[in-house]
Amino acid sequence: MTAAELRKASMEDLLGALEHPPASFEEYLDLYAGKVGVLVNTFIPSGTHADMDSYLYAPVLKYSENGGKRHRPLICFASCVAVGGDVRMAVSAAAAIEHFHTAALIHDDIADEATLRRGEPCLHLTEGLGLAINAGDLALSLVNGSVIKDPALSDAVKVRVVTELIDMTRRTIEGQALDLGWARDNRYDITPEDYLVMATHKTAHYSGAVPLAIGAIIGGGSEAQIEALRNYGLDTGLAFQIQDDLLNIEGDADVVGKDFCSDITEGKRTLMVVHALQNSSQKDRLIDILSSKTTDPAMLSEAVDIMRESGSIDYARCYAENLTSVSKVRLLDMLDESPARDLLISMADYFVRRLK
Repeated sequence: MTAAELRKASMEDLLGALEHPPASFEEYLDLYAGKVGVLVNTFIPSGTHADMDSYLYAPVLKYSENGGKRHRPLICFASCVAVGGDVRMAVSAAAAIEHFHTAALIHDDIADEATLRRGEPCLHLTEGLGLAINAGDLALSLVNGSVIKDPALSDAVKVRVVTELIDMTRRTIEGQALDLGWARDNRYDITPEDYLVMATHKTAHYSGAVPLAIGAIIGGGSEAQIEALRNYGLDTGLAFQIQDDLLNIEGDADVVGKDFCSDITEGKRTLMVVHALQNSSQKDRLIDILSSKTTDPAMLSEAVDIMRESGSIDYARCYAENLTSVSKVRLLDMLDESPARDLLISMADYFVRRLK
């Protein structure tokens, strides 16, 4: 089956899903993540030399095939439909966002010296550092290129979508710079407000705001609807990151795997950590543990206990839940009732209640 045929088959399934969506956002992801993964991967080309495939295209394809929930392209599609658009018009943009996610993960794993990604060895371990960096660069090249080459989009829409993608890329890199810089310089003066800036830039724009805004742009939504969906994505995307941080230290270790509590080992300035640094009487001990790069289960557990006893875990959980609660009410006022709107509303609850 050709790439075009695969895309068409995947889109027909998605059309049905968005007209008569599953009962929950989690079910939507479970049912359609694989189909969207096939669609996204049709945008990965082949090389003009066999070794290009061996050293570049095949590793990127294999990495992408081990995809996650594919929530970014799926919410882009739902947003497009929620404003009355044709989901088939959003294919290249949705794929572009997912390829950006691939690039971000490959490069992030290198920066963090991570070992596992979704239960598999990281790309820099299987292919080597140089080829992994190159593979991440390829994924980045697919972001704007996928949209520019899309014959279904008008030039005006292409320019607007690519502008969104460029801004999204810069903001994500800015957030990553804060995250890595604070760790490198042993900064422990970071406040919750600092964390919120970092996480909004690093995660919320590309995991929520931009997929929703781009879907609405392509779907022909009004400026008010586009901005309402963008703001909804900022709030829920931030809640998504906070929940991710919570799962790293309080989730099921068997589900999280070898990276359980890795944020403590890496000295990450999560919302729980920076809150505890301001409120715990054991601040100095927490700094000692974060600075040690320890993987000792007893020390990791001690750090979690410090965050729990200082109320920092409850603070982070409540912050995320409040974000999603308020954002749902705002979005309900901005979009007409539809199955796609209800699906997006249920997304907020999933983001703060997911277990992995």
